[in-house]
Amino acid sequence: MKKKVIIALSALAAIIIIIAIATSKKTGVIPQKVKVNKGPFEILVTITGELQAKNKEDITGPSELRQSRSFRVSDIKIQDLIPEGTVVDSGQYVATLDRSSLSNRLKELEDEEETSQQQFLKTQLDTTLQLRSLRDDLINLEFELEEKQIVVDQSKFEPPATQRQAQINLERAERNFKQAKRNYTLKKEQAEASMREVSISLARQKREKQDMLNVLEKFIIKAPKPGMVIYFREWGGQKRSVGSSISPWDLTVATLPDLSVMISKTYVNEIDVSKLKVNQPVRIGVDAFPEKAYTGVVTDVANIGEQLPNTDAKVFEVIIRVNEYDPILRPSMTTSNQIVTRSFDDVLYIPLEAVNAGDSISFVYTTKNKKQIVMLGEQNENFIIVEKGLNENEEVYISIPENTDKFTLAGLELIPEIKARLAEQKQKEEQAKVDNRENGNKLRRPRGRGGRMPNQNSK
Repeated sequence: MKKKVIIALSALAAIIIIIAIATSKKTGVIPQKVKVNKGPFEILVTITGELQAKNKEDITGPSELRQSRSFRVSDIKIQDLIPEGTVVDSGQYVATLDRSSLSNRLKELEDEEETSQQQFLKTQLDTTLQLRSLRDDLINLEFELEEKQIVVDQSKFEPPATQRQAQINLERAERNFKQAKRNYTLKKEQAEASMREVSISLARQKREKQDMLNVLEKFIIKAPKPGMVIYFREWGGQKRSVGSSISPWDLTVATLPDLSVMISKTYVNEIDVSKLKVNQPVRIGVDAFPEKAYTGVVTDVANIGEQLPNTDAKVFEVIIRVNEYDPILRPSMTTSNQIVTRSFDDVLYIPLEAVNAGDSISFVYTTKNKKQIVMLGEQNENFIIVEKGLNENEEVYISIPENTDKFTLAGLELIPEIKARLAEQKQKEEQAKVDNRENGNKLRRPRGRGGRMPNQNSK
């Protein structure tokens, strides 16, 4: 019994499938159609971006690391850092830098200071002993001079030869005393110079050590003003966090953005960059708040492309200023930006899918069984302007209908005008190539006598 039921159900299913296939072959697929719209038309460049504060203040490590040559450090690791998004007050703790990079240098400075201190004491003792010995010699020579003077005074009743000998001895004693006195003066000046030298060296060592201690105190980094801490984003796109390194040439640990004015930083490909200009209006959406809508304006378009990490394509940086202030906006939020590159007030337009092309001539299929030639204008991502060939509310097929060979060809009078426009566009493209070659030759022209090569970056 069960076997008969299964056979009956299988037969019924087969009959249903056969009927469905026969019906689909008979009816076919109904082609879709749309009406020609008339109204405002915009050409957009849609790109994603990231919110940033237009103005910000950097939270940096000690500036002395950049100014002093005695520290000799290439990089310093961030040992501790408060969570991103923390709101801090002025002077509040933000981060700690790893001191191990300077600990060896501090030990060297302490050893150098101790050596300079010992050298100072040794020089002081040496000069003291030397000058004391010279002073004793001066006193002895002064006593000897007095003795010689006494001999001369007593020799006035002696024979002339004896008087002469006494006078010579007195003069010799005077000369010895004067020479010793001059020698003492020179030795004293020499000793003072030596003391100054070791004193300067000792003071320098103490100053360098104190500078090092002052810098190490600044390894505890505090906020320069109130604000929200945002991690600093490096050129490669990565944010600095615990374990990242700073250098004397780039001391930024984090930033305090001014959230009153926000920008969206984005990148556009080399195909679309020619469409963008400063002051173009922008419609901005924030992915985190899809119900919110903002406006903006293009403030900067890079002239030189760059290659982002992990990508092969060249892109150009574009900066968009957000017109409105909203306290919910935060740095690093993802934005969708629709840049209006051109706008038209009242034009006819149809979907791009409705346009067909053959032998550089564009045409559409209308519901009046016409293969209508059309003259097209600008286009955006979904629609294209129809300058000639169609009227408002006229219906066209999006997909190719059946029996197109029975459609009547219309709009032949537009072909000469279309070809003339194509020829004009081709001529402009050729002229642009010639201009580019001439500009390139001018930039490569050898320098004349007394002249200069033109600046390739100038406009």
